[in-house]
Amino acid sequence: MSPPKNAFTPLYIPITNIPASDIQLRPEYLAVFKHANIEPGHLITLDDLPPLSDISTKLAPENTRWILVDHNALHGRLGKLYSRQVAGVIDHHDDEGKVPKETGDEPRIIEKSGSCTSLIANYCQLTWDAVSLSAVSSGAAYAQGDSLSDDAAVVKRWDAAVALLGLASILVDTSNLQDENKTTEHDRQAIEYLEAKIMLCPQLSTSFDRTSFYNDINTSKKDIGSLQLHDILRKDYKQWDQNGLKLGISSVVKQIDYLQQKAGEEASANAVDEAFLSALEKFSKDRELHMYTLMTTSTSWEGKFQREVLLWAFNDSAVKAAKTFAANSTDELGLEDWDGSGSVADATCGDGQWRKVWWQRQVQHSRKRVAPLLREAII
Repeated sequence: MSPPKNAFTPLYIPITNIPASDIQLRPEYLAVFKHANIEPGHLITLDDLPPLSDISTKLAPENTRWILVDHNALHGRLGKLYSRQVAGVIDHHDDEGKVPKETGDEPRIIEKSGSCTSLIANYCQLTWDAVSLSAVSSGAAYAQGDSLSDDAAVVKRWDAAVALLGLASILVDTSNLQDENKTTEHDRQAIEYLEAKIMLCPQLSTSFDRTSFYNDINTSKKDIGSLQLHDILRKDYKQWDQNGLKLGISSVVKQIDYLQQKAGEEASANAVDEAFLSALEKFSKDRELHMYTLMTTSTSWEGKFQREVLLWAFNDSAVKAAKTFAANSTDELGLEDWDGSGSVADATCGDGQWRKVWWQRQVQHSRKRVAPLLREAII
């Protein structure tokens, strides 16, 4: 809405880097949308881009430039066409070195924070305030059907809705700012700014409670019971091409034994281990992966946060990388032998494969750390 003076275009289009159908896999999206008067159909997704056969002509690379948000390397079909057109980034993952060091008027922000949204909110503060002020003075609210005298109130309502979107992301990523291993000053600064926007809105200021809001969104995020196992695995999935090997990682908010039972129910099989492994193998083969990792988070019966890691390598090169990862990362991640089903944890799969499951006792390390360690092991 307010590009820099020398920006490459006056039009910035936010594209959610998933198909439209995947929005339904994210119940936390739907939970926060209701707070911000947004519907899933309002998002621009991969489905809104031209068909793959036409995309290089209808959206020619030379006519575009891309700013990456919450990742710093463009992968998949977009990466094949537009990786050379990346012109900026705001991200909190390890720098993969794919974004130019000099990005001119566009941001190049790759810094540690609990949530990427914190970096975005802090970067946009001055522009956001200017846009809000401009909307009041220009009568933009009046153009939407409100009385002219209510301009300021309408803009405050708009600001609060956007602030709730940002707040939800930061609170979930930092466990309501209680995760000391993730929360940074970026996150605390962003929360302070966003909550100030909410407190300026008369309709929300008296009823808003941060903890209640967080609990609502976080509970929705963990509600995956209605999803099929295949959808659970792809709900929070990322993929990398590293030195000729394809690595995929799924993050899931339930324990492996829960996923085993779901696999057995879907396959109507008593052998839940076999059904579970068959589902993982099919998921990996469909994506032509050489190495697949499943990371889970859950709460133990004692109320402690815990993590599991399943690693499956499907060819000799991937097996070598997997064993290198295991040797190099055990101490840092606190990897301990998993005490679940032996057939799932069996390290000798045959046919040039290798599989291992661990408890990850150093629970402060999420996929943001595990993924770089896996990629480093792929030589």
